Amino acid sequence: MQIDFDNSYARLPDRFFTRLDPVPVEKPELIAFNDALAVELGIDQAGSDEATLASIFAGNRIPDGADPLAQLYAGHQFGHWNPQLGDGRAILLGEVAGRDIQLKGSGRTPYSRSGDGRAWLGPVLREYLVSEAMAALGVPTTRALAAVTTGEPVLRERVFPGAILTRVASSHLRVGTFQIFAAREDHEALAALADYAIARHYPEADGPAGLLAGVVAAQAELIAHWMSLGFIHGVMNTDNCAISGETIDYGPCAFMDDYHPQTVFSSIDQQGRYAYANQPRIALWNLAQLGTALLPLMPDQTQAVEEFTEIVNGFGALYQAAWLQRFGAKIGLSQPTVEDADLISKLLTHMAETGADFTNTFRTLAACDTLDTEWQAEWQERLAEEPDPESVMRSANPAIIPRNHRVEAMIQAAVAGDYGPFHALNAALKTPFADPEDTTLTAPPEPEERVQATFCGT
Repeated sequence: MQIDFDNSYARLPDRFFTRLDPVPVEKPELIAFNDALAVELGIDQAGSDEATLASIFAGNRIPDGADPLAQLYAGHQFGHWNPQLGDGRAILLGEVAGRDIQLKGSGRTPYSRSGDGRAWLGPVLREYLVSEAMAALGVPTTRALAAVTTGEPVLRERVFPGAILTRVASSHLRVGTFQIFAAREDHEALAALADYAIARHYPEADGPAGLLAGVVAAQAELIAHWMSLGFIHGVMNTDNCAISGETIDYGPCAFMDDYHPQTVFSSIDQQGRYAYANQPRIALWNLAQLGTALLPLMPDQTQAVEEFTEIVNGFGALYQAAWLQRFGAKIGLSQPTVEDADLISKLLTHMAETGADFTNTFRTLAACDTLDTEWQAEWQERLAEEPDPESVMRSANPAIIPRNHRVEAMIQAAVAGDYGPFHALNAALKTPFADPEDTTLTAPPEPEERVQATFCGT
C-alpha cells in the first residue's frame, strides 16, 4: 500500500505532542474499508489484501512515511475546565492530501490517564456509520476510512470485542488545542499554533482576529446544518469543537425521532446542557473560549477584547441566516426571507406539540394530513411564489437517517458476529435523499424499539 504522507503537524514544536507508535493487537481482521475515500485521498492499495489492510489500520504495521504521534490539548468538559486532555486512545499517523489519518482505539498514550487506550466494537461501528452518513447528507464531518477488530477483549460494563477506527479529518485542531497553551502562558507555542491553523484552514485570515472570525463563520454554518437534520452531538465540549468547522467525535450522538427541542440522548448529560435546542448557545460559548485563548497574541488586549467580543457575538446573525436558509429549503423555499422565519417556527411548534417525527414530517410535508390547517393555508400561499418547491424540499429533506434503534440493532448483530446489518445500513445511507428499497429503514421506532440513551463508549 502506498500512502503519500506529509506530516506538517509533526514539524511543530515537540511540546505539541508525544511521538509513539500504536500498540500492536493480537489478531486484526478487517470489517470495512472505504474504497471511495481511499481514492479521494490518493491512497494506492493495489495488491493489498484484507490481511494487509487489517494489519496497517490496526497499527500493527506502520506505513512508510508515517510519523505517529498523540496530540496534546485541554478543554472544558460540560463547562468544567480540564487542564490537560490529549489523545488518550488515538494516534495520528500523519497527513495525506492535507487531511489527517488517525487510528482511534490504538492503545495507551501519555494522555490516557486511567483509560486503557482501546475502543470496543460498538462505538467504532457507530462512528463509521454515522460519520459517513453525515458526509452523504452534506454535513462537514470527519470521515471513516477503515474499521478493524483486534482479536482482543475490551472491558467496559462487561467484556466486548475490541476494534479500531481509522478517522480522516481536515485536521484534529480543537478549541482545546489553543486553550492548553493559553492556560500554560506558552505564548510562543500559541503563536505557532495560530499561524499553523491559519495556513492550514483559513489562509485568507488576517492574524488571530481573522482566524477567530473564520471559525465563528464555519461553526455557524455547521450548527445550522445539524439543527436542520435533527442531529444532536451530545458532548459539545471545547475539546470536541474542531476549528475546521467539521463535526468531530461521534460519541453519544443521535438523530431525533419525535421532535422536541429539549431532546437529550447522552447518558452523561444529566442537566441537558447539550440538548438539541441548546446547541447554538453552546457553540457560541465554545467560540468565546477560543477568543479568550487567542487574546494573549494581541498587542493591545483591551482593544482586542472589544474586537473579539464583536466577532464572537456575530455568530448569532450568521447562525440565524444559515438556519433560515436550511429550514426555508426544508419547506420548499429557495430564497427564504426573514418574514419566513415565523412560518417555520409555527411548524416546529406544532410538531413539538404533536410529537411529530422530525425526518418524516419534513420528507412528506406536501402529503402530510396532520398539519394545522391554518398553517398549511399560509404555507401554500407562500409556496405559490416558488418555481419548484417540490425539488427544493426533496434535496433538503432526507428519506433516511441513522435512526438510533437501527444503529443499536446493527451493533448488537455485530457483537454477535453478524456484520450484515452494518454493511446494509451503511450502503443505504450513502444515498439519503433517495427513497430506500427497504422502506422499513425510514420508519420511526416502535415503542419497544426506542433507544433512550446513547453512550461515549470510551
